[in-house]
Amino acid sequence: MDMLNHHCGVERDPRGAVRLTISNAGPLNILGSAVITAVREGIEKLASDRSIRVLVLAGQSEKSMIGGADIKEMATLEQKSAEAFIRRLRDLCEAVRAFPAPVIARMPGWCLGGGLEVAAACDFRVAAHDAKFGMPEVRVGIPSVIHAALLPRLIGWGRARWLVMTADNIDAPTALAWGLVDVVAPPGGLDASVERVIKMLLECGPEALRSQKALLRQWEDLPLTESVDLSVGVFGRCFLTDEPKRLMQGFIDRKR
Repeated sequence: MDMLNHHCGVERDPRGAVRLTISNAGPLNILGSAVITAVREGIEKLASDRSIRVLVLAGQSEKSMIGGADIKEMATLEQKSAEAFIRRLRDLCEAVRAFPAPVIARMPGWCLGGGLEVAAACDFRVAAHDAKFGMPEVRVGIPSVIHAALLPRLIGWGRARWLVMTADNIDAPTALAWGLVDVVAPPGGLDASVERVIKMLLECGPEALRSQKALLRQWEDLPLTESVDLSVGVFGRCFLTDEPKRLMQGFIDRKR
């Protein structure tokens, strides 16, 4: 594993699948300011690499992808430093959400608070069979903020309200039923389940996937008619590359 910085390890394979491992952040991969900044910088550096077709976000420990934000650091904050802290975490989540290629969250063990916000910013969430999820902020005197705003879009208002207002933890089958995660792996099968998602994505046109991800982000913010009209130009620009012709011809040739 190559180290982009003290908290970002990177493994690449020849297919264009890259795994970024959050490193040296304790057994639960806790997000203090130094870790938040380093991981954001690592993701932003990788974002300019057009050879990357899929990014897997993982933790160094099998106990968690990200256990949450650093409560010991947060306990020392006042208003201005609290806002600076949460802006750093917002910028990390946004770097994940804005990453041009698909991002898969590899989720063993615990995923709480700020960790679940980072996971929500990913495109796909693959959980271990015994993973646990929660938004415990209100128990320690703060609301869930920033990319917790994605939760109602993922799981609906009622379930999002349950998570952020009761601080209840849910298990992997519940998270799957709610739509919080996309896949729950069988015991011992987390990496195999991640690999299945990677293979599906690698079978798609890389430029088409990048366009699709960008459209989805815009659709989140735009009214329906604008979303429909915007996509016409995106469709046309796809034909400025050879990808549609090449992949469509391959499909036609297979049918013969």
